[in-house]
Amino acid sequence: MPDDLDRLFERLVSVLADDAPGRLAVPFPASEVYERLVPYRSNRSILKVATHQDYEMAVLRLLAGERGYAALEPAEVRDALQRETGESNPDTTLFRQFPDAILSLNRLAAERFLRGERAFAPPPPPPLSASDASDESGQEDQEDPEHDEKPPLSGAAFELAEQSESPRQCPYCGETLPGSRKVNFCPQCGQPPSGELRCPACGGEVDVGWRYCVSCGRATGFE
Repeated sequence: MPDDLDRLFERLVSVLADDAPGRLAVPFPASEVYERLVPYRSNRSILKVATHQDYEMAVLRLLAGERGYAALEPAEVRDALQRETGESNPDTTLFRQFPDAILSLNRLAAERFLRGERAFAPPPPPPLSASDASDESGQEDQEDPEHDEKPPLSGAAFELAEQSESPRQCPYCGETLPGSRKVNFCPQCGQPPSGELRCPACGGEVDVGWRYCVSCGRATGFE
């Protein structure tokens, strides 16, 4: 059964949706809720609140972020309202001290209400039991064995030598590459693993087979 908070959120969403397209996605001052959008006098019958204090308590709960319907900024104001809702005798007018706090509605919850779904509050994620967590962890390890590995350096094209039956050789100078690590540049000629070849002296572009750089005339170091 919907309560005062649910009905206040429903009414607020309806008013904003009728106001202008895309209005639900635009944050607005918290004071607009109780001063312009859903004021008590013109909405008490729709909200089915028995007293003005019940109305203020619903506003307090909404601005405090209860059920994830909305988020209030700054965070310290939201935290203060949350603490107040947990008091045995809360000050239901506390939110009036922060009229300039900015309120953002949960678009998922708003859209679910507009679609007519019964439970339009965003559902909380189901808690994982210890067995589920271990199973999920085991499945991730099996499906993605490289999950915990660091991403390879960009441009690394030379694979580890142990992955091949024979030692890998640099395609540019023909020297054997180290087999104990991933090679990003040849230790003999200094050429990059892929892309354009560069002169080791000036960095100018050279082609495979050039013994000298056409830019600076220096030896390239590979045949």
